[in-house]
Amino acid sequence: MAESLRHLVLVLGDQLDLEAAAFDGFDAAHDAVWMAEVAEESTHVWSSQPRIAVFLAAMRHFAVALREAGRPLHYRRLDEPETRASLSAQLAADLAALRPQRLILTRPGDWRVLTALQAAAADAGVALELREDRHFFTTPQDFAAHAKGRKGLRMEYFYREQRKRFGVLMDGGKPLGGEWNYDVENREAFGPEGPGFDLPQPPRFEPDAITREVITLVRERFASHPGRLDSFAWPLTRAQALQALQAFVRERLPLFGPYQDAIWPGEPWLYHAQLSAALNLKLLTPQEVVAAAEAEVRAGRVSIASGEGFIRQILGWREYVRGIYWTRMPAYAEGNALDARHDLPAWYWTGDTDMACLRDAITQTLAHGYAHHIQRLMVTGLFALLCGVEPAQVHAWYLSVYVDAVEWVELPNTIGMSQYADGGLMASKPYIASGKYISRQSPLCGRCRYRPDERVGPQACPFTTLYWDFLLRHETRFADHPRLALQVRGVGRIAEAERDRIRAQAAALRSTAT
Repeated sequence: MAESLRHLVLVLGDQLDLEAAAFDGFDAAHDAVWMAEVAEESTHVWSSQPRIAVFLAAMRHFAVALREAGRPLHYRRLDEPETRASLSAQLAADLAALRPQRLILTRPGDWRVLTALQAAAADAGVALELREDRHFFTTPQDFAAHAKGRKGLRMEYFYREQRKRFGVLMDGGKPLGGEWNYDVENREAFGPEGPGFDLPQPPRFEPDAITREVITLVRERFASHPGRLDSFAWPLTRAQALQALQAFVRERLPLFGPYQDAIWPGEPWLYHAQLSAALNLKLLTPQEVVAAAEAEVRAGRVSIASGEGFIRQILGWREYVRGIYWTRMPAYAEGNALDARHDLPAWYWTGDTDMACLRDAITQTLAHGYAHHIQRLMVTGLFALLCGVEPAQVHAWYLSVYVDAVEWVELPNTIGMSQYADGGLMASKPYIASGKYISRQSPLCGRCRYRPDERVGPQACPFTTLYWDFLLRHETRFADHPRLALQVRGVGRIAEAERDRIRAQAAALRSTAT
């Protein structure tokens, strides 16, 4: 085959779809598929064991699907002694042996991977054809056209364009229900009794022989990496992902909307979908996910507020952050508009902190490789922002610990949305809050030794202290900001002696947050 190989189709760990664009025109008599498990994809950031296991197990299951489909496959396993350390090195070695006429690749989810594979192909003198990924409603070119000539970028405007373009939740050219956005209805917290005993649990997919083999490999080879695999039960195949989708829209979507911002200790899943990993692995398409949610709304089984809130995350945020990524990289990754220089606290890797909300979010993350968007944005992300952690370190942590983390989606959410490191390109304001926000969304403050309404003193909540310190540090920058000026004006009422106490306590928090 090496002498007559026409096309070698490169398939990466986040491209697990038999119908991917790279397979258009595939001829098993003349073409072959290439996949490789390499150490660098688990070590360029200190990837958690759940994240490594999700990618490797899903890749090995997809290899089975390729062989069953009759597609010739060259697959390099991580535990084979001849496997190279990086994708580019492995590709270079295999190109020398296989000698294809052309390489075909669906656009990767990582700028680093794309440039490395392009360089390997160029060095080998083999043409590489890059095809757009159909697992999105829009292309980077679509987003560039949307952004052209705009002074600022806002997801809401982009989202409305896509609703109109694709006819999602539309009624005669107008938004279904009369409103574009039902976010105001989707901010409820649980009462003192919590979500209750009838909270539906997502389906668990117990590890089969392939997955158990991967779990053993990860535990042995990446023993020093963070996270645990005791509860590992993610969907890893197309069939499992479809099952997870149907279970979500039937059982949890009806109450997703009102409780999407709520936090409850000991309940990691609540009413969230847990579909992002399957979407980002390309086991599901966003089109079918949106269609499934919209069908429930139109059938009257799900409120417009819940359905729209969920669809906005897929058709809005997911597409928007990808557009930001591909039109702004690689410079976007270097953003640090607030000049944040502090190191990420070491307890982000262990959860060993006396702040109850952070301990809950981080230990959950390490156990499952998962936390929902408010835990990410308004707990772990908020603390890093208020503390002044260097954005690149925050980015590396998020990319490391979550099973759904692929750089195209994680980086803009971290640099732009969470840390405001792009200076407001992506988000209209820094998402800052005191400990009172967390108190409203969860019961965790009542289980913590700190008090969210105190900003200085031995019981002062670190979030609250750092919130006021953030406003003091950036008082001039945000004095006239249309969405933050009101909060900044509150600083003007603080006496100088109190300002000094806030600054001193914030400095002490930073010095011990290591």
